Amino acid sequence: VQLQASGGGLVQAGGSLRLSCAASGRTFSTYVMGWFRQAPGKEREFVAAIKPIGRYTYYTESVKGRFTISRDNAKNTVYLQMNSLKPEDTAVYYCAAGRTSDSAVYYYLSRAYDYWGQGTQVTVSS
Repeated sequence: VQLQASGGGLVQAGGSLRLSCAASGRTFSTYVMGWFRQAPGKEREFVAAIKPIGRYTYYTESVKGRFTISRDNAKNTVYLQMNSLKPEDTAVYYCAAGRTSDSAVYYYLSRAYDYWGQGTQVTVSS
């Protein structure tokens, strides 16, 4: 699976962006898809994940109510709608694909994901 993230950019605090991640391959609908981010000088952190059918989603606490993850399996694409952006959301955002697990806690971990996109920069100015 190859992943291509896009949609990043510069936005003022309070603004919105929608990230997209297009996947190659025929098995997209079988993967859990996740978004992670890495700010300068910080470790990569989990942002959101969505299970293959799309009914179940997971978010890190700091983005709940502001970010929405969704997917279109017909288009092999996962999205991250980001609203009410804050300067602390500034980071490189990565999409990732992984296999399902019996434990939802697993989806919060980088090691749950086998494939990673190249990242897209999101900068939120104050």
